[in-house]
Amino acid sequence: MKLYFRKLGEQGTPIIILHGIFGSSDNWVNIGKVLAETHQVFLLDQRNHGQSPWSDEFDYMVMAADLKEFIEDHQLQNPILIGHSMGGKVVMQFELNYPALAQKVIIVDIAPKYYPVHHTQILNGLNSLDLKNLQSRTEANEHLKRFEEKEGVRQFLLKNLYRNSENEFAFRINLKVITKNIDVVGHELFIKNPSETFTYFIKGSDSHYILPEDERYISEIFPNFEIIEITNAGHWVQADQPEAFVKAVQQIL
Repeated sequence: MKLYFRKLGEQGTPIIILHGIFGSSDNWVNIGKVLAETHQVFLLDQRNHGQSPWSDEFDYMVMAADLKEFIEDHQLQNPILIGHSMGGKVVMQFELNYPALAQKVIIVDIAPKYYPVHHTQILNGLNSLDLKNLQSRTEANEHLKRFEEKEGVRQFLLKNLYRNSENEFAFRINLKVITKNIDVVGHELFIKNPSETFTYFIKGSDSHYILPEDERYISEIFPNFEIIEITNAGHWVQADQPEAFVKAVQQIL
């Protein structure tokens, strides 16, 4: 699949950044601009997200193949891969499927383990929006308050709303396919052989996505790993502490 992307910077080792579930390349523009001072940065919209095509196929194997196709199409040599949450799992699956293509791998607040479904309320809220009769984002935000209490999360989700050619609100995400396959987002990775690539896990100190007991499992799959903790940050590390996050990435680079 040919993915939509934004390119920032013209020189240096290429960096590819993959967003998480319900996200898009737009979420990473500010971080990308800083990294683009020394690198070529490619911000991708994954399938069923942003401005990339939609498909009924939605799992880590096909998304890893999308990433490989992008690297080949753009003839990128030894890229550095960064992935947050679902994007982190895509990057890990890519590394396991296509070893030695990436120079370094940076995973943001996700482990290669199984996670139970925990987006049910958000999906219920998004699916219950009456898009045909919706008048404004403010109205949509008020509706979503019944399903998600955090204003920041609601605004993040509402970035997916836009007006189509009929001037009606629509979603940029393929809500139907994501809802149907939401359990897939939590799946463990398919592991043929461990990865020898240097792999860095950046976690938020207030997040529970990577626990101390996960380190042993991580070490079995990614033996050349390091965990970097950002204080006063939750699951969206790059949004909670952008300066500390960029500093950690730059030290890895």
